[in-house]
Amino acid sequence: QVQLVESGGGLVQAGGSLRLSCAASGRAISNYFMGWFRQAPGKEREFVAAISWGGSSTYYADSVKGRFTISRDNAKNTVYLQMNSLKPEDTAVYYCGDTGSVSYYYKTSYSSWGQGTQVTVSS
Repeated sequence: QVQLVESGGGLVQAGGSLRLSCAASGRAISNYFMGWFRQAPGKEREFVAAISWGGSSTYYADSVKGRFTISRDNAKNTVYLQMNSLKPEDTAVYYCGDTGSVSYYYKTSYSSWGQGTQVTVSS
């Protein structure tokens, strides 16, 4: 079982940037798609971005396309989410997860989740 730990969240003004990290331990993530999801208060956990095993393919929700960039460093067993041009509607707890499936969009495809990191964007 992999353990995932997110970090890098915080409070930022609209238009600012944050870089989230997701560090994995317990096993290598190189054979897994990795994804970022977010959950705002009172809302369902929603897909944000995903990246294929080697990092050659990336996928984004329409709401973050062009502003967020997902990347991975398999040697460090870590996945990143660079978030630019942040908006108040990006405020949420951000979670990373791993999946052995290519159905990266569906949260039910993920077998492990981190504890989440809070991102708050003020207007």
